Amino acid sequence: MIAVIRLRNFLLARWKWASSFRTHDWQLADYPIFFRKQKHDPGSPFDNNPRFKLHSYVARVVDWATMDGSGDSREEALNNLRAAFNARKANLAEKGKPMPRPGTKVPIQFAPQERVNAHPELAQDFMHRVLESPWAFVSDETSLWHFHNDDKDEALFAKIREIYGVDVSDVESGNLSEILDRIAATRPFSPGKP
Repeated sequence: MIAVIRLRNFLLARWKWASSFRTHDWQLADYPIFFRKQKHDPGSPFDNNPRFKLHSYVARVVDWATMDGSGDSREEALNNLRAAFNARKANLAEKGKPMPRPGTKVPIQFAPQERVNAHPELAQDFMHRVLESPWAFVSDETSLWHFHNDDKDEALFAKIREIYGVDVSDVESGNLSEILDRIAATRPFSPGKP
């Protein structure tokens, strides 16, 4: 069954690629799209967490690592995919970049790390002491929400206050680069010292 789906997606991508030469203002309908029905797992910590809603359907552009939409119906998934597609198209147009040609592979593109890399020792210390993680990819868009399943960031805010003596509870986004900037601006950081 998986082989049949892969073959279908491959053929659909080739057909959409060949058709894409008729125009250069590609809309979502010009791209190969597949739908998948998701199974709910009542035992999963994500299935019962209000922060993570597992929708019944996913609509995804074939061979795009990060272009999808989800919903409780195929139509809702497609509408959410269309919103994500239009946002990506507008973002690329703002940067003067074209949309990828329909039917081509679009790999994962990682967010920049300039702000996080401005505090490498602090980021490493934060990873170990606050997030209790030996390693993780952290970008300028990473937030505390990527590291826990709770409804709120309060427990980590308290831990940051305890370890660094800095209150970051007003950083509602939980954005790590903002938090690291705040800690660095509030007090000098020296490895091994609280």
